Amino acid sequence: MSSIRIEDLTYIYSKGTPFEKCALDKVTFEIESGEFLGIIGHTGSGKSTLVSHLNGLLKPHSGKIYLNGEDIWQKKNKKNICFEVGLVFQYPEYQLFEETVYKDIAFGPTNMGLSATQIDERVKQAILFVGLGEDILQKSPFELSGGQKRRVAIAGVISMQPKVLILDEPTAGLDPKGRDEILSHIREYHKINKSTVIIVSHSMEDVAKNVNKVLVMNKSKIFTSGTVEKVFERAKELSEIGLSIPQITQVFIGLKEKGYQVKTDIFTTESACEEILKHLNANNS
Repeated sequence: MSSIRIEDLTYIYSKGTPFEKCALDKVTFEIESGEFLGIIGHTGSGKSTLVSHLNGLLKPHSGKIYLNGEDIWQKKNKKNICFEVGLVFQYPEYQLFEETVYKDIAFGPTNMGLSATQIDERVKQAILFVGLGEDILQKSPFELSGGQKRRVAIAGVISMQPKVLILDEPTAGLDPKGRDEILSHIREYHKINKSTVIIVSHSMEDVAKNVNKVLVMNKSKIFTSGTVEKVFERAKELSEIGLSIPQITQVFIGLKEKGYQVKTDIFTTESACEEILKHLNANNS
């Protein structure tokens, strides 16, 4: 059974006003349980609006959203949706509000009705999981660096142990080291918990290196979707709709255009090395 199924989802901002804008236009797709999905698209393509529907933050003007076969807007207790589908916003400072890091991470488990012992266990597990020490728990979240805030925001969501974890631009504004560390923790979370993980990003490199499947948004619609390999075969088309394809992919497209018989669906250093060695061995044989 699909973890999430979307049918003809439509959402319009400022509906009925001169500023009316269709953010999602009859979007339909499925996400299987345990998938690691990347949603990419240029600014304004609808990707953030889309994920805001998945845990009920936004209500569609038309269409259906099913979680494990059940329409989320037909649920009797809708507040439980955020416990099942956890969303980490793009800007962590909007998600942190308590006096201490401990209280911030404990907020979700507390509202789930867990005991003090269970809450304490989840808080400590979550903070360690995102690579921070317990010594940070009594600090104010507003004293933290951007990268630390991002990790605390993630810890606050995973402390609820959601079946689906959504992260909207989790590496935005971070330096390369911070970006790699955050993505490493997310990969580890997916591997250990077998949860469905969705990353929203404009970075093709981040998506290519981490996810199993990709969904590309363009002008409020789905442009294409499928495995990373299948989607990146359309590198030129992706570039035409305003997405910056990975630099390493651009290199191999350039080599192909110059007459070298190499594949162009290359998007990681490992696959690039394999392709170059394969090409060199073929020429030497």
